[in-house]
This record gives sequence, structure tokens and C-alpha cells, in this order.
Amino acid sequence: MDETRGKPRATRRIRSCGAPSARFVRYIPAMEFTISYTDGLARSGRIETDHGSLSTPAFMPVGTAGSVKGIESAELAACGAEIVLANAYHLYLRPGADTIRALGGLHRFIAWDGPILVDSGGYQVLSLAQLRRVDEDGVTFRSHLDGSEHRFTPETVIAIQRALGADFVMPLDELVGWPASREQAGAAAERTWRWLKRALEAFDKSDCLYDHEQTLIPIVQGSFYEELRRKETERYASLDAPVYAIGGLAVGEESERTRKAIELVAGALPEERPRYAMGVGTPDDLLAAVGLGVDLFDCVVPTRNGRRATLYTFSGRMNLRNARWARDPRPVEEGCPCPLCRRHSRAYLRHLFVSGELLAMKLASAHNLVFYFKLLAEARARIRERTYHSWAAEIGARAMSPIRD
Repeated sequence: MDETRGKPRATRRIRSCGAPSARFVRYIPAMEFTISYTDGLARSGRIETDHGSLSTPAFMPVGTAGSVKGIESAELAACGAEIVLANAYHLYLRPGADTIRALGGLHRFIAWDGPILVDSGGYQVLSLAQLRRVDEDGVTFRSHLDGSEHRFTPETVIAIQRALGADFVMPLDELVGWPASREQAGAAAERTWRWLKRALEAFDKSDCLYDHEQTLIPIVQGSFYEELRRKETERYASLDAPVYAIGGLAVGEESERTRKAIELVAGALPEERPRYAMGVGTPDDLLAAVGLGVDLFDCVVPTRNGRRATLYTFSGRMNLRNARWARDPRPVEEGCPCPLCRRHSRAYLRHLFVSGELLAMKLASAHNLVFYFKLLAEARARIRERTYHSWAAEIGARAMSPIRD
């Protein structure tokens, strides 16, 4: 039995930012992580950055081009967001990293005072496969906007992210989809490792251009081959990085593979470091990952599904285009503080969707984000109370089932 289950943990703070090419060893104020409570592998804590703190486990809304679709920054904060995610590839193409730098950095550009994480564009290496060419030095790609040719290397991606000024930045990595052969997965993982060493050197030789520090997060790849994942995790753990990302998830695999990969990697990473499961996920996958010791998440599911009229509640999942809601005067979820549930009925939201009104997508997206933030707030409370795992199994299954009432 875990003797620390549910008990307050001794404070463990990790402050770090830049790093030389071999290890993350230069510790200066940038990020502080404290684990406060555990329940089995699940843990609750806080991450402190120069732009404020966030409670973990935490969900990061995806604002790919500097905007969570339909939700303004002040509205995001009102929904409960403490950190947002953007994408270096998309911001590089439009409006351009130099433009954002000239305007004072990404925080000022999008009017967000809290922490920001920026992905490197590695996902686009996979999703835009028909527009790119990968070699040992980097990635050559054609813009999906105008067909112009561009070049990403580990060094240029660091330069772009220095110009953007996000609190958390990611190195260029090579992501493979699923299914993939062992040979493909191994080659991509080796290249990602070599690129990381170059990124670390470029990061250490440069400085943040703004009045705060940045934290570089290495990404553990390895697809869904157990021995490969284990090998990659062991060598990444030896870096003693301030934060670790688990990459290669949500790329076409079934949930069981996702969860097994997370279990393997999270269990072998340093216990005192935050763990970030990239692209996860649906409410049930998210809660399962929390139970395996993951602290950070991002996914387009709540906002994308909201725009498509799928809403999540603690009583189940609902499609607001369904005719059964046409005369239903109730809010989507009783007691929910989101703008939709405070003021409008299921009947009204259905009317907006079937009428093609943009307000429908905005209200539904906001509701789903509030649900995700409430879900993780409750998860943190359950970890403190030592009731997390039974609660998560019940709520995860219920949230994914069609609502009955």
C-alpha cells in the first residue's frame, strides 16, 4: 500500500530554464512545481511561472493561431483557464514571429497575462505530410496558406519561439501516426533525440527577448512499441529536464494504446517533474491519464466538438441538434456557471445550431471548456480526499455516454 496516498507531500520545487546540450542543469527562476497531494499515481499540485501559477492537473485550451476559436482572452479567464496553448508553425506563417516580436511578444499580442505554452509545429510534420519533406537537418514544407516554401530546423524553431516569448516552448520533433512500422517509429524517435540535442544547444546560447524566462520541454516519442518507448523514456529521464512531454499520442490509435503508452512513460519519468500528455483528450482519456500521474493536457476536443453541437456534462454527452431538445426550457447543465447555462435554454441553443448562428458555436465551446475546467477542479479535490480512482472511473464513463434526461 502507498503510505503517502492522499497525504500532503513535502514541498518539492524545481526552478529551471535554459540548458546546455547534455543536461538541463542551469537552475534559475523560471518555473516552480510543487506536488501537494497524491492518491496512488494521481497527484495534485501547482506550477508557478513568471506569468502566474496554475493548479495541476491542468487543461490548456488550444489557441492554434493565438485564438481559441470564438473565445476572447478575457472570456477564457472567466471560464477558468489558467494557461493557453498556441502553435509556432501557424504563428510563424501568419502574422509572423517578427511581427509578434515587434508588437511586444505573444502575451501582449493576444492580451493574455497568464502562462502560455507554444508547440513547435512537430504535429504539422505529420498532419501536413503531403506538403513537407523531412531530412536530417530539419523539415522543408510548403505553406498550406499560399504554397510558399519554408524551412524549419531545431535551431530556427528555437529562434521563432524566443521571438514569440511563450513561457513553455517545445523542440522540433518528428511525429509518426498510427499504424506505423517499428522501423518508422524508431527512425523518427532517433531523429527527435538528435534534434533535441541541437535545440538544447540553441536554447542555451540564446536568451528570452522579454522580461521573463522560458522553459524548454523535451518530447518523448516512440510510438506504441513498448521496448522503444521504454528506451526513449530512459534516456530522456537522464536529462533531468524541468518538464517532460509525452508525444506521439492521439494519432489514430485506440484509447487502450494511448493509456498503455502513458502508463509506461509516466511511470519511468522523474516523479518530481510535471508530465504533459500531448493531445489528450476526451474526458475519459483525460481522467485515466490523471490516474497515471499526468499533470498537463491539451486537446481540441472540447472546442471542436462544441462547434459541432456536442456538449459534455456531468450527466452525459448531448448532441444539441437532436429534435428532442427543441422545446426543452432547461439549461444544458443545472448549476453550470458558463454563459450558456446561466442565461439560455437547450431549446434556444438548438435553435441557434439549426439556424447556423455563430453564437451557437461560441456558447457551446465556452460550455465545454467550463466543463473541462470543472472536471479537473473536481479531480484535484478527489485526489486530496483519496477518492479519485473510483470517482474518475464513474465520471469518465458517464461523461462519454449519451445523456438520458
